[in-house]
Amino acid sequence: MMILVYAQWCINNGLDPVELYSRAYPEQQANERLARGLELTVSKEEAGDITNDTLLGVLTMFGNEDLGMVVAEEIEQMKKKKRESNG
Repeated sequence: MMILVYAQWCINNGLDPVELYSRAYPEQQANERLARGLELTVSKEEAGDITNDTLLGVLTMFGNEDLGMVVAEEIEQMKKKKRESNG
């Protein structure tokens, strides 16, 4: 469940789930579970909204603090870009 929520959140936000995951866990080679999770994602248009807080909560619940930190950094980058484009 955690992997699917993470992967779909990435798709919904135009981010590469594999790249973010590899930043959080550079020592891991390929992640088979993530690859399987990506097969289950749908397009952004078909997906329901996954809030940032929901994703961070799920990552914390499953003990993925390293990935949570990388995701939090991306959330801040997205907020910064949004502020810059609005102002």
